[in-house]
Amino acid sequence: MVGASKSETGGGPIRYGMVGGGQGAFIGAVHRIAARMDNEFVLVAGALSSDPARAKASAEELGLDPARSYGSFAEMAKAEAKRPDGIEAVAIVTPNNVHVPAAKAFLEAGIHVICDKPLATTLAEAKKLAALVEKSGKVFVLTHNYTAYPMVRQAREMVAKGQLGDIRIVQSEYPQDWLTEDLAATGQKQAAWRSDPKQAGAGGALGDIGTHAYNLARFVCGLELDTLSADLDAFVPGRQLDDNVNVMLRFKPAGKSHPAKGMLWASQVAPGHENGLKLRIYGSKGGLEWVQADPNYLWYTPFGQPKQLITRNGAGALPVAGRVSRVPSGHPEGYLEGFANIYQEAARAIRAARRKGGKPAKDVIFPTIHDGVEGMAFIEACVKSSNKNGAWTKL
Repeated sequence: MVGASKSETGGGPIRYGMVGGGQGAFIGAVHRIAARMDNEFVLVAGALSSDPARAKASAEELGLDPARSYGSFAEMAKAEAKRPDGIEAVAIVTPNNVHVPAAKAFLEAGIHVICDKPLATTLAEAKKLAALVEKSGKVFVLTHNYTAYPMVRQAREMVAKGQLGDIRIVQSEYPQDWLTEDLAATGQKQAAWRSDPKQAGAGGALGDIGTHAYNLARFVCGLELDTLSADLDAFVPGRQLDDNVNVMLRFKPAGKSHPAKGMLWASQVAPGHENGLKLRIYGSKGGLEWVQADPNYLWYTPFGQPKQLITRNGAGALPVAGRVSRVPSGHPEGYLEGFANIYQEAARAIRAARRKGGKPAKDVIFPTIHDGVEGMAFIEACVKSSNKNGAWTKL
């Protein structure tokens, strides 16, 4: 990562463990690749599955010491806290219903937490976890990985510097098509738990990808949401959770007479879309557009001037984008590097907190427990609004 000096990140790899992410899991492998990309973390322990046989087999595949392959996260937290070479951080990559109890166990054991999103299954439990994080003083990182793409950081900086003027319109969308049919009925693991309210919580597509679209919009535009009007659908017969989400957004005023408005669409039943995350922001002086499928490019249109293409590490790129870039312009970076940037920021925060006794540099940016709580508030407000036929609802 450009700009991260060894004085900030040195001292040897951070020892970490993983909860979930065993055989058959997609996101666990992504986290492991991201964690080792910059040699800042080393995986030394795991409770990789709730199935003991799968947990053992997964640990063997990853080369973990059998003595540090655990049958449960509770056992792992207790045992690792007692070891002189115990883990410093844990990555929680499980279905949503495990996030809070696992995070609680490790925070109480004095271990930093890196957790997948959404934070919880209810807003109430998210708030309780936030209180524990504050009390513990430990670093808590929520892996909204799209916030770590270089051109997303570029867009955020341009908005903050006023290059778009007063923000008027925010449009965020995240369509997919992989749940167009009842994939859960085939026994497909990823579809099954995401369609189960007991494991996923109150939101289906809303919680899985809608929270990404919302977090990205908030991260870049910097505005606070006031109210929303949501319409949730489950188009596939028998599906218990939503698979398509339409939300209108009203933001709080930001020193101007007319507050910004927005729209958010998230769908997992939109044929032709693989992973169509897109963000568009329009202000009184210009507009920005970023597409995750082409992440190294940011389109900027100053009002009354030709559309401009800003490339990662190219002409017009700002230092905030360069700091989270690894290779020269023209060499594509994307999903795995975005995740790795989150882990790099986590490493800088953990080193500052645990080995220096202070806070990381101001340029270290990552989603925190507060982003997780806000994501849960967004889910619950959307569900409440939709149940009231789209009534405007306070976040």
